[in-house]
Amino acid sequence: MNIRKLLITGLAGLSATALLSTTVSADEEADEGAEEAVRETTYLTVSEEPLLSLPDEFPRQFMYESLVDIDYPEDGVKGIFLTGGAATGESLNHLTNLLNATALNSMVIDVKDDDGTIVMDLDSDYDYVEQFTRSYVDAETLMQHLEENDIYPIARIVVFKDTRLANERPDLSFTEENGEVWSNRSGASFVNPYEREVWEYNVEVAKQAAALGFKDIQFDYVRFPEGFGYMDEQLDYSRGEYGESESDNVQQRVDAVTDFVAYAREELQPFDVEVSVDIFGYSALVREEPNIGQSFTRISENVDVISSMIYPSHWGPGNLGIALPDLEPYNLVYNYMEVENAVLEELGEDAPRTRPWIQDFTASYLGAGNFMRYGDHEVSEQIRALHEHGVEEYLLWNAASNYSEGATFDFNE
Repeated sequence: MNIRKLLITGLAGLSATALLSTTVSADEEADEGAEEAVRETTYLTVSEEPLLSLPDEFPRQFMYESLVDIDYPEDGVKGIFLTGGAATGESLNHLTNLLNATALNSMVIDVKDDDGTIVMDLDSDYDYVEQFTRSYVDAETLMQHLEENDIYPIARIVVFKDTRLANERPDLSFTEENGEVWSNRSGASFVNPYEREVWEYNVEVAKQAAALGFKDIQFDYVRFPEGFGYMDEQLDYSRGEYGESESDNVQQRVDAVTDFVAYAREELQPFDVEVSVDIFGYSALVREEPNIGQSFTRISENVDVISSMIYPSHWGPGNLGIALPDLEPYNLVYNYMEVENAVLEELGEDAPRTRPWIQDFTASYLGAGNFMRYGDHEVSEQIRALHEHGVEEYLLWNAASNYSEGATFDFNE
């Protein structure tokens, strides 16, 4: 029985006992005073408010107690991404040596990856968790290794990009007129952010990752597919409870994505973990990306950490005043942080910490003249731009988990 059920059961029991005691007492008084002709009748007022709701600050005595003891880094999170394959064997040892020799101190590790595969055993009897688990990583061995090396562990959980679940349950996805599950040009499919069952499944994965000892749950692909606004009326899918809303399609998408984040954070309160979300950097510029349902401000209000993906390669020509962004990593990151810091300042006390994703890969797909090779200098320049804006936390992305080991990872040293 989980904590929420235990508390609710206990309170319900106390309430029932109190009512029973009141009834017995009234019956005894009636027997003793039966000779009285007139008695005053009293009524029990029943409140329709819930007996129990989760408080804003969850009581620490009810927190799940992790057996993994890893403190938040004193100098802030400076992390790298690891695939499931990189979180084992010699790859893990090599990357651990990199962290031990530099200012890097954290690892973002795939728990549920881009196609919906859960890469390590989780202690869950949830059907889809069991069905989609491939035990590439021994979770207990991994957590012990991270603890021994004082590496801050962040669990990456890809939410709505999930080809496995989409193919297993087309009713939880988006389908074409012929009934086939929709997929993008890369062959990847998404599940439907309007569906509560999808929320519950991903939060179950998150809870079990927290139980393993991960200190931060990072949700990625918290959005509709790119360009969804151009096909939302052509695909078949359920809008769930949002279909009854008077809001337009854009606001329904924004509401669904934001509501998932708020739901996940509430459900994870008993585990004493931080909740972070990856988001397109472009969302900070427009505040609300209409096609995919990401609102920078609304998501920020519901997380502990916001991780904008600000890779120079992901910006088009002329964005942020830069003709060819991939060729100017320092200027791109510097100009972006001018925008994001202003937005976060507007949020005041509701603002999360910022921990951007920066680029440690070469975007040759942009074509000749539009990209350059990224290495130590280019990574350092992005970190320097963050530092000059007072941002000391960041995450390095390389899809193959190969990193520029000679970069300057801390400009305070």
